Amino acid sequence: MEYIILSNGVKMPRLGYGTYKVKDPEEGKATILKAIEIGYRLFDTAQVYANEEVLGAAIKESGLPREEFFITTKIRFRNHEDPIPRLEESFKNLQTDYIDLVLIHWPFGNYYNAYRVLEDYYRQGKIRAIGVSNFEPARYIDLLNNADIKPMVNQIEVNVYAQRFDEMKWFEKYNAVIEAYAPLGHGSVPELVNEEILVKIGKNHGKTAAQIAIKYLLERKLIVIPKSANEKRMRENFEMFDFSLTPEEMEEIKKLDKKYPVLGRPDDPIIVERLYAKNE
Repeated sequence: MEYIILSNGVKMPRLGYGTYKVKDPEEGKATILKAIEIGYRLFDTAQVYANEEVLGAAIKESGLPREEFFITTKIRFRNHEDPIPRLEESFKNLQTDYIDLVLIHWPFGNYYNAYRVLEDYYRQGKIRAIGVSNFEPARYIDLLNNADIKPMVNQIEVNVYAQRFDEMKWFEKYNAVIEAYAPLGHGSVPELVNEEILVKIGKNHGKTAAQIAIKYLLERKLIVIPKSANEKRMRENFEMFDFSLTPEEMEEIKKLDKKYPVLGRPDDPIIVERLYAKNE
């Protein structure tokens, strides 16, 4: 495993496992236990995923020391006005007395209030690092200028169709580490893993197109959290540190950038309307 050091000195794995849609108590726990067996130690969940209990149970059952894991959860934006009760529930669900990283999931509602609560928990040592998710540069800059503690991580969609170079300039300026979710497009764009460029480069390294898509993000020094319940793909997604892409291959992949997130931007009214309708 490779690691990145956050702005506060905390060491975070650069490759993790996303748990979105992992809900069934038994099947989900078995999937996470398999991920642990494969070698994953960074696990990303969220209050709205409704699977914190599943993750907590799997980590407990693994028998491995708590300090071997890096656990991330995210505050549901419906809880921004009064986040403490649900945050305390997250600790209970995850069966831990500290959480490695807690993020503001969406820049909606009273996220200033929720972030101040995260700052308090961070000062108490109950949370090792704090940050945000789905924050565009303008919202991110506004928040950090109204915060005592700068967000250490911003989790956003990044993949070969949405490479986010313009946004990265701003996040790098303020020393925010970027964690890429939906690195394979979240299943919304199956054509992504069939791109001719990725297939060709994959043959050069004895890898799949999906592995090349993930490796491209890792080469850019991002944290990446692919998600799959398929054991074969889980293993492939983890086999990232035995090869490197050449500068020429990186330039070829860069040409795939469509400059817009597959899942949309949080300032898109359609996205906002959908999320509120789903009560996320």
